[in-house]
Amino acid sequence: MKRLIVPALAALSLAACATQPTVYQPAAGPSAIGYSEYRIEPGRYRVTFQGGPGASPRYVSDLALLRAADLAVADGYDWFQVTDRFMQGRGDSGARLGLGVGGADFGRHSSVGLGLGTSFNLGGGPSVAATLEVLMGRGPRPPGLDTYDAQALRRNLAPRG
Repeated sequence: MKRLIVPALAALSLAACATQPTVYQPAAGPSAIGYSEYRIEPGRYRVTFQGGPGASPRYVSDLALLRAADLAVADGYDWFQVTDRFMQGRGDSGARLGLGVGGADFGRHSSVGLGLGTSFNLGGGPSVAATLEVLMGRGPRPPGLDTYDAQALRRNLAPRG
């Protein structure tokens, strides 16, 4: 049993070193952690936030909404409406455990084997990306579940970023 503990601890240490935290920042490249946006036309953007390994889809979606609110306020808009949403990837649940059973028959002899294994995400790339297409406006906010007050959203989500 002690022979398994040392390699498992070494793998966990490597996994901790290989991952980058998901923080609210501009993405340094196409597959880097952070936000990016594309201005489709005045008042309409496509906003993407890529999270790091272990980031939950909800957290990544919140950071994409926060970026949309920042863009709306910076451009002088009061509200924005999410017209399209797309999630890519999935949240990483961390270590995984596998169990296998096998058997063989060799004439007069037979055997049964049991195997136990673990796996860890050692890849440093993003695992979840949220993309929003947003339409921005001024004045009273129109009704709807996907319409947000930009200032209020920033106040509520800025502590998360």
